[in-house]
Amino acid sequence: MGTVAETIRSKLEAAFAPADLIIIDESHQHAGHHGHDGKGESHFAVAMKAAAFAGKSRVERQRMVYGVLAEELAGQVHALRLSLNPLE
Repeated sequence: MGTVAETIRSKLEAAFAPADLIIIDESHQHAGHHGHDGKGESHFAVAMKAAAFAGKSRVERQRMVYGVLAEELAGQVHALRLSLNPLE
């Protein structure tokens, strides 16, 4: 896993203590598309299950993650595909 993915993992684990967390670098699927600079680590998929999401709408959960990863989203990360679920 690259440095951006490691940073994303570290920040999400610290903020949400997730029961499940999967981070996939999908940058290679976006070669030639807007936001792909050829360096990689620009497009990610994140699947996470955390107690912190209980009672939150899908949009609220997304905003929580965007807030934690604001620095990365303002920098190298162009796209973030999210699947966020509360613990049941």
